[in-house]
Amino acid sequence: MDHILFLTGRLAEPSLLRVLNGMAPTPFSWEVREIGLQVAALMTAEMIQRRVSAPLAAQRVIVPGRCRGDLDALSAHYGVPFERGPEEVKDLPEYFGHKAKPFDLSRYDTEIFAEIVDAPRLDLDGIAARAREYRSQGADVIDIGCLPDTPFPHLEDAVRRLKAEGYRVSVDSMRHDELLRGGRAGTDYLMSLNIDSLWIADEVPSTPILVSREPGDAASLDAAIDALSARGRAFLADPILDPIPFGLAASIARYVRLRERYPDIAIMMGIGNVTELTEADTSGINAMLLGMAAELRISAVLTTSVSLHARRALREADVARRVMHAARDAQVLPKGISTELATVHAKRPFPYSADEIDEFARGVRDPNFRVQVSTDGIHVYNRDGHRRGDDPFVLYPQLNLEKDGGHAFYMGVQLARAEIAWRLGKRFDQDQPLDWGCALDRPEEDLSAWCAPGETMKKR
Repeated sequence: MDHILFLTGRLAEPSLLRVLNGMAPTPFSWEVREIGLQVAALMTAEMIQRRVSAPLAAQRVIVPGRCRGDLDALSAHYGVPFERGPEEVKDLPEYFGHKAKPFDLSRYDTEIFAEIVDAPRLDLDGIAARAREYRSQGADVIDIGCLPDTPFPHLEDAVRRLKAEGYRVSVDSMRHDELLRGGRAGTDYLMSLNIDSLWIADEVPSTPILVSREPGDAASLDAAIDALSARGRAFLADPILDPIPFGLAASIARYVRLRERYPDIAIMMGIGNVTELTEADTSGINAMLLGMAAELRISAVLTTSVSLHARRALREADVARRVMHAARDAQVLPKGISTELATVHAKRPFPYSADEIDEFARGVRDPNFRVQVSTDGIHVYNRDGHRRGDDPFVLYPQLNLEKDGGHAFYMGVQLARAEIAWRLGKRFDQDQPLDWGCALDRPEEDLSAWCAPGETMKKR
């Protein structure tokens, strides 16, 4: 049985002890050591080396999740592996549970076709810029969307430009001549052919995406599938996903029946009809649609990012396909795999109760403000008192910061974030931006590097 040493600060020590005792019986023995600092999150590797004597009677050492510095150097110095634990003590049980069975989110089997819907109205640089943006969000194929009654004289040049830059490309048009032009220019896929336009597949080597003559006409789609299968040609079949309330449920049933009739063919699902045409947060919609795609083993989805409310739809689809692939392969519910799709609410937003925060506040002996959130609202405390409330405008006058502009600005930001977190049910960590999951790009944080002082702490 491993013996684990947990390093912590004075304020967090009682909570850490309670959590570890509450985990009993644990598959390891443990010891908690307070290393002579008040706030555990301020611990650094350099501080540990100064304050903790070698050797250590442990097989592993867990330090706070916000601990900065080179843990590999500490491991070499003490001859014991050091690792960062979770940022919140309350997350230790989950931390140890998931360490035993990590999920591999590098794998997926549903590709993303990202449509540039207004390609005829963009010049070549504009098309290339949009393609770069879509690829950065997870697109595997760039779909050049043609528009009815809109000339597209630079279609061939657009295909060649994207191919030269290393993209796989599809052309999406209702017009036969544009499909032929795209195919002859070297596009990889053509959308969309039906039983009456299969002759185009004989003219160009592009892989066709097959649709029915009319929505819901399963017989004509089957005929196109059977014809290309007999020729030994690769294809994808798309029964068409309809928007709400114009047949979404019935169209989902079409996908199910198609998979039952053809267990092994490649199927495409155009999910943009739902993400773009439903005024709701798209992260949840993408989770559901990519969950169905995983169950039905859909080979590709077609989506886009046109409406402002769907500006992150591609990135969300990328996350969702990985999460749902992992859930399907492990045969587990899509819970506890990733928090990236929970953009608005957190699963465990308030790790500490009001009573526990009261205990922290009673132990503070310095003037620095701590901000925490629990079910009853926002808590602000230092050595001069513990204030609580649900309105920053009520809390702020109690802080007496009229003569400290920098600190006043800092506390205004922290209180605003705390209020948002409390009202939405999000996790709030002082000095950290709120976590909006895959709704925002977040720079990778290097905890082995020292953190520069914030703007309000810099001398002018």
